[in-house]
Amino acid sequence: MAHRKRNTGKGSAGREPTRHKDGPGEEPGQPGRLPLGVYTAELARLQAELVALQEWVRSTGARVLVIFEGRDAAGKGSAIKRVTEYLNPRVARIVALPVPTERERGEWYFQRYVQHLPAAGEIVLMDRSWYNRAGVERVMGFCTPAEHKRFMAQCPVFERLLIQDGILLFKYWFSISHAEQERRFRSRLEDPLRQWKLSPMDREAILRWEDYSRAKDDMFMQTDTAESPWFVVEAEDKRRARINMIAHLLSSIDYTEVRTEPVTLPQRPRAVNYTRPPRDLFRYVPDHAAQLLKPNED
Repeated sequence: MAHRKRNTGKGSAGREPTRHKDGPGEEPGQPGRLPLGVYTAELARLQAELVALQEWVRSTGARVLVIFEGRDAAGKGSAIKRVTEYLNPRVARIVALPVPTERERGEWYFQRYVQHLPAAGEIVLMDRSWYNRAGVERVMGFCTPAEHKRFMAQCPVFERLLIQDGILLFKYWFSISHAEQERRFRSRLEDPLRQWKLSPMDREAILRWEDYSRAKDDMFMQTDTAESPWFVVEAEDKRRARINMIAHLLSSIDYTEVRTEPVTLPQRPRAVNYTRPPRDLFRYVPDHAAQLLKPNED
């Protein structure tokens, strides 16, 4: 496994201006969808490296925090699923907090998030984060202008403290066009297995597109710092977005392969003085699968 070198991208200082999909329309000349075969092969390779990263984190006591933000239906959740697919849930945790309780509304805003930060040897992936205050809370009026202003002032300081304490913090913004967002919403509407993903907030995401754009631009202006930069993931094609995001994360951490002692399986000893009880003493789940193999009867 190759040793990884930190890649901070262009950061914020001296960065060339970039047009993001969160503007009024779709950019011309976007690359087409990544072929399935190419995607599958590269995803498998990257997931193997994620396992190696996990073992490095576990053995060294590193703390990794990855924040996923972006438009509704931008593909944050599906990217998180591919990151964690083969990882140990005791090492890699997903944090997706519900609406704050009445008590949490009376706390310091960052307080409910602090308890979910990674401990030594952990990777935490946040499906949305404290940046709710800069986005949905601001747009929907769930916080006051004073609370929003205080968040913008405190957030860079809060993240600086995390980084100074040794947490490896990465922030990804998944960017899509309004046309692609609406297409994905309609796809969910027509799919009974995914209709649960739709909510009244998704309707507001369409109606308030420009409000969310302004909120995101303001958020980037205040919180895209040299020490805690935002990385934009072009997510018009979910396959490309997943590959690009995972590859970037892996290239941004100096990890090395951790060699472990190979596990060997012993020979099973012969049973001594044990007889299995009769099957009719147990309750078995009905063999529903067997019904699928029966020939159709006219």
